[in-house]
Amino acid sequence: MKELIYSRNAVYETMSAKRRQVFSIEIAEGVHEKGKITEIIKLALQQKIKISRVPRPKLDKVHQNNQGIVAEVSGYPYSDVLEILERVNGELPFLLLLDSLQDPQNFGTLIRTAEALGVHGVVIPTARTVDVTPAVVNASSGASEHMLIAQANLSQTIDALKDNDIWVVGLDQAGAEIEARAASRHLKGALALVVGSEGEGLHDLVRKKCDIVLKLPMKGRIESLNAAVAGSVALYLAYLSRSE
Repeated sequence: MKELIYSRNAVYETMSAKRRQVFSIEIAEGVHEKGKITEIIKLALQQKIKISRVPRPKLDKVHQNNQGIVAEVSGYPYSDVLEILERVNGELPFLLLLDSLQDPQNFGTLIRTAEALGVHGVVIPTARTVDVTPAVVNASSGASEHMLIAQANLSQTIDALKDNDIWVVGLDQAGAEIEARAASRHLKGALALVVGSEGEGLHDLVRKKCDIVLKLPMKGRIESLNAAVAGSVALYLAYLSRSE
């Protein structure tokens, strides 16, 4: 299945990762060849990919925020949990599990944070969740193309991770609220962080499977953070704890 990836970072990272086939690239007429556009053209020449100049309205039909570039590519290459664990390669495992996220922006933001912090892979459910769509690739600024993302049954995945001595921590508004310093001891070592969906949080079975469920402490008037912000904060706390 072919897809249309848009925006400069998304197209550039897709080409750099070389995990998808890139069939063609369209650049809007009048777009100057500088910055990322120059780098994309260079990669296209190296990879023998056809580039066409087209009227901008044609690209606007793909997405209004196309930044003057669209690439036709093959579908996203999903991984599996075993491949993610193999990627660990002697390091302490660091995984992110997402329980039925629905918003592409939240999904993309979490992928971008995870990739930046050295997470080995992301696991999403096989149903009731947003897939790695072009919108997600754009929201992740192309980080999705470098991240191993698996679709699997989360309950079974958690069981498999526990069999590999990986501590599973859920993040949910109904979790136990503890201070950041106290939370850090739960975020060290081999870790899988499970982030609940925007509305429902963690599903009951997933919650029960977690070794512990935590809630980020809040001091302001706002009751909670959205999934992307909360997950990113928790990932960073885990990153700091693992670096000590």
